[in-house]
Amino acid sequence: MPIYHRGWQQLAGTTSQPLVDSHCHLDLDVFSDDIDQVLQRALTAGIQRLHVPGTTKAGWHKQYGLSQQYACIDYSLGLHPYFLTSQWQSDFQYLELRFERRDNRAIAIGEIGLDAVIDVPYERQLVAFEKQLALASALKLPVILHHRKTQQDLLRVIKKLRFTEGGIVHAFSGSKESAMRFIEAGFLLGIGGTITYPRGSKTRETLKHIDTKHLVLETDSPDMPVYGKQGKRNEPENLTEVCEALSTTIKRPFEEVAKQTSENYLSLFSLNL
Repeated sequence: MPIYHRGWQQLAGTTSQPLVDSHCHLDLDVFSDDIDQVLQRALTAGIQRLHVPGTTKAGWHKQYGLSQQYACIDYSLGLHPYFLTSQWQSDFQYLELRFERRDNRAIAIGEIGLDAVIDVPYERQLVAFEKQLALASALKLPVILHHRKTQQDLLRVIKKLRFTEGGIVHAFSGSKESAMRFIEAGFLLGIGGTITYPRGSKTRETLKHIDTKHLVLETDSPDMPVYGKQGKRNEPENLTEVCEALSTTIKRPFEEVAKQTSENYLSLFSLNL
């Protein structure tokens, strides 16, 4: 039985400070055949905890199953803007029911948000985002935010609904001003493979001005591969390269960055390693 199954306790890895992958889609079919091996490689690299955000109603049961089977996996439930069909309201009703179940252990609502470059009608996205944000507020849960060319709209809705539970801005990229607005709204910034690329210079420059107490690390596996591994399936083990890139960018020791970002994640969700 792999040591990542329920009942596993001891840390074994390449870093004395355990890392947390705050965003990886291990519920996708691309991981179905070798999930044990994927998690073992993550463990060997020092990744002790992983968060699997929800995207569709069809995936919620699988996420729950993964969290039951593997002690290291946390999960959240939500409707991603990519997958908002014309029937999304019935899916939202089921989402509400999931949170009424006693065995539900979702730590957040997400991945939710707005995307300006997809075909899903923007008004539908706005309504779905507002309803899920309101649900999170009622449940006193953080949210996981998806954005593409929509940061200002997200902030506007957050302010409109007076949402105060915070969460994580997935795959943050942008200016110092944008970063500070999310931080002031109570959010952590999710930092992933983008900062390992030459084109990530703008985000790297922003991060030089952001205290690490506002950051978490993520891979977005199987997407968003680190530089040099384009075209390959991304895995949580690559989080060490994201941590190294952030460490180099802000000129802080790797172990310090690992420790702070992991503590940020655990504090946000009131968890312990």
